[in-house]
Amino acid sequence: MPQPAETNRTASQPEDSFFDLLAETLENLEESVRGPFLQQFFKSIARIELTPAQSLEHWSQILKRRIELSENLGRRVSLKTALIDVLASTSFMRVPILMEYEEFKKLQLNAATDALTGLHNRRLFEEYTDKELNRAKRYGQHLALALLDLHQLKQVNDRHGHLQGDQILQLAASTLRKSLRASDFAFRIGGDEFALLLPQADPEQSAVLCDRLRANFESELAPLKLGIAVTLDYGIAVHPQDGDSKDTLLRIADRRLYQLKNSNRQIPKSQEAEAFPAAMEAQSKPSSTQESPSAPVPPAKAQAGATVSFLGRTESSAYAVKRKWERVSLSGTRAYAVLGGDEKKTASVLDLCTGGLALSLENPDALSSPFFAVLHVPILPPLRVNLRKVYTRKLDEHRSRLGCAFVS
Repeated sequence: MPQPAETNRTASQPEDSFFDLLAETLENLEESVRGPFLQQFFKSIARIELTPAQSLEHWSQILKRRIELSENLGRRVSLKTALIDVLASTSFMRVPILMEYEEFKKLQLNAATDALTGLHNRRLFEEYTDKELNRAKRYGQHLALALLDLHQLKQVNDRHGHLQGDQILQLAASTLRKSLRASDFAFRIGGDEFALLLPQADPEQSAVLCDRLRANFESELAPLKLGIAVTLDYGIAVHPQDGDSKDTLLRIADRRLYQLKNSNRQIPKSQEAEAFPAAMEAQSKPSSTQESPSAPVPPAKAQAGATVSFLGRTESSAYAVKRKWERVSLSGTRAYAVLGGDEKKTASVLDLCTGGLALSLENPDALSSPFFAVLHVPILPPLRVNLRKVYTRKLDEHRSRLGCAFVS
């Protein structure tokens, strides 16, 4: 499937050569001559009225923009593309007559699109972040910013070649497009780095979404049988809990991304089953904008002295319930489950992970095992799942916590 950035270069080569020749000629002219010449040039090609000084300034912006676009796209960008991009962003240009309208729109798309993945590029990420953050402040809404990267992509490039690495990047982009809501934005901002803007998504909702993205990507990747555990790691920061400036949100999201990466790498294989990455817990809770160096947090433990019923046995060990997957808290999100298809039998969803979930309900012993439930979780459509009871623990005199595993 052709990428959005592909254009018919053969047809535009004469025009590209003309603009390159123009740029070389202008370099050799005195500024007093170059300004009036560019004034007439802009007037003839785009019907815009500029002073000689404004013309010189716009020409300088066009040359700089060409360098930026070439570096971002990893290929040479024509001067014509940079010229259109700069003029289209000003209030001067009303009627572009440089080229046919379809070609004009294609060039606009190319200037804002990553050629390999078809996602928005870093330039649009910067613009959209400012716009969405201003909108969130104006209406008092949440805005989640997530930074993601492909862990071990370099190992894939080294072992299987860069074509295979490019395929994984495209697969990650495809996963983002298929998994996000219509109101969300996805960007490729670096070699193996992506970013998401999730309007009106609070910390719990954004963590659930990113965990789902990670699981979907691993499912898409499995048929390739790479022999390398490539994962889509992420870090999330949410306005207003984590801050109200772009720089603060980026810094916190980046720190949490590396907390997740480091926590995953520091855990020995023998302890994987009982590990609970600290970064996930941090991302599902509001954070102070005052940052401090954070050391890895030990795996989550059961409350001291708590009695837990686990697979028919009663244990009081701190690690009685061993965790294999990352857990995202859904407390306070109104997430619930309809049990056995009976609308009168419902339970609150306390948390959710790749391997299962925890429910809060009365009399869990009345449920058979396995059983099915219909989940109603923010940002997800209603989902029917088959569940197997794993453990129960008393929360208070009326309700219990029921840990369940998904049954395929």
